[in-house]
Amino acid sequence: MKVAVVDYGAGNLRSVLSALRSIDCDTVVVESRDDVRAAGAMILPGVGAAADTMENLRRRGLSDVVIRWIDADRPFMGICMGLQVLFDDSTEGGGQECLRVLPGHVVRLPSSEKVPHMGWNQVQFDAANPLFRGIPNGSDFYFVHSYVAEPHDRTIVAGETEYGIRFCSVVQKDNLVATQFHPEKSGPAGLRLYRNFLSTIAG
Repeated sequence: MKVAVVDYGAGNLRSVLSALRSIDCDTVVVESRDDVRAAGAMILPGVGAAADTMENLRRRGLSDVVIRWIDADRPFMGICMGLQVLFDDSTEGGGQECLRVLPGHVVRLPSSEKVPHMGWNQVQFDAANPLFRGIPNGSDFYFVHSYVAEPHDRTIVAGETEYGIRFCSVVQKDNLVATQFHPEKSGPAGLRLYRNFLSTIAG
């Protein structure tokens, strides 16, 4: 299966591509709507600010590509900022409207903790979920972020992490999966998560 990786200038694009290729995944870099025609799954990487991400997605005509893909219930995975922009809006930078795919808001981590949250941290999840097959509950994944999503629908929360608060670190709804952490920087557990997404969601 060919996986479309959306290129809107995200800094982690190359590391995501490298991780996918290391598990023998056939990838195509998406710079326009024409690039997704042969793909069976889509990954939206992301680092940086919500405003810059949304501006670049819109300017390149990729926001509509992502929305239409998800609306068609096709296999989709968002990473870090690729999770946050799925929600209605973010408080970052005084406020930013996002893709409005999932109801909810993105808010800053509490000031009681060092921000950004950077480094390894545990993710708690339902071990029976096929998305986490072969990954022990409480495994460490790599985070770099200052904001977190607060979904209105708590049933889509598939993983949580503690950092001053207990926050949503994985969302899952139908064929959509998104992680606040970076699987491409998370060693064997991260690569296994990519494999599980491709075999269980996209397979």
